[in-house]
Amino acid sequence: MSKEQTKRVHHIAIWASLLLGSALSVMSLAAELLGLDLTPGFGIVQMFQLLLGITFFTVAAFLYLKRLRPANAPRSLQADIGGRLAATGLIFAYVAGLSDLIGIGTHVEPSFERPFVGPLQLGGLGLGVLSIIVGIVLYYTSRGARDASSMEFLVNNQQ
Repeated sequence: MSKEQTKRVHHIAIWASLLLGSALSVMSLAAELLGLDLTPGFGIVQMFQLLLGITFFTVAAFLYLKRLRPANAPRSLQADIGGRLAATGLIFAYVAGLSDLIGIGTHVEPSFERPFVGPLQLGGLGLGVLSIIVGIVLYYTSRGARDASSMEFLVNNQQ
């Protein structure tokens, strides 16, 4: 595969991930307005769609950032930490979002007839997304296009 074809494939993958993530997120968050809600409230299907939407947004962000880096750029510890932190945040978001379904939530059988998205789940989901954002920022600010690390860049106040 030529270099131009690889760029085209990356470009298509980024846009496909963004479009799919947007469609899934909108369908889950506006299911009632769109007439797609199967049950009253925010159900497990909507939560799973939202989590898949967040996953596609994360994949699109990392594909885009990988495309910005030169092919021969050295791997840095900061970039590795950023990627792993984002992946951990994604897993944390899934566990928090699906906690009632996997039996570790506060609204499980037999007291509740169906899973319920409560404040603890939303807080966990928010922490997961925050972790994803911090991971993306760490990856973006890591050594890639520059010869020096981002810490040297910040300490020496170079541009």
